[in-house]
Amino acid sequence: MNEEIDFILDSAEESMNAAIAHLEKSFLNIRAGKASPAMLGSVFVDYYGSQTPLNQVAKISIPDARTITVQPFEKNLLHTIEKAIMIANLGFNPMNNGDVVIISVPPLTEERRRDLAKQAKAEAEDAKISVRNVRKDANTDIKKLEKDGMSEDVCKSAEDEVQTLTNTYIKKIDELTAAKEAEIMKV
Repeated sequence: MNEEIDFILDSAEESMNAAIAHLEKSFLNIRAGKASPAMLGSVFVDYYGSQTPLNQVAKISIPDARTITVQPFEKNLLHTIEKAIMIANLGFNPMNNGDVVIISVPPLTEERRRDLAKQAKAEAEDAKISVRNVRKDANTDIKKLEKDGMSEDVCKSAEDEVQTLTNTYIKKIDELTAAKEAEIMKV
């Protein structure tokens, strides 16, 4: 019987870890004024009829804090890459010099920083909702075990463990959010 509770706790922790991983990935897409290859993570290029991630058809590098260069592996992709960046609607104005696509990352305005901070908070809230849903599912599974004859004390302590896990992950989400907000608001 206890291995069933261990399984419920392990799967709950795994799901909560997945929520944190998703949040961290979402935070990478929120730019904080500094150039980063992750900013172009959502750009897909039409490569011989199929949509291919930009980083698979070009080398993305950061020569300085405000510039991203994209060097295609095949020169005939220059205009396609330029168009794909425009279509991705990231707020960038790419230029090409015949060899590479150069993107100047504009400095963020105060208003844009606030919008990005709100976006980060919204992502964090989604992660918290995911963690709470995992808690609810785990508690439901534990209650089923109790109905099937498991002792009330064992089930109660399992529910307490689920709550402890939930508190730990919510705290981790708050810490990640505070760090991202500080990064965004730093001029």
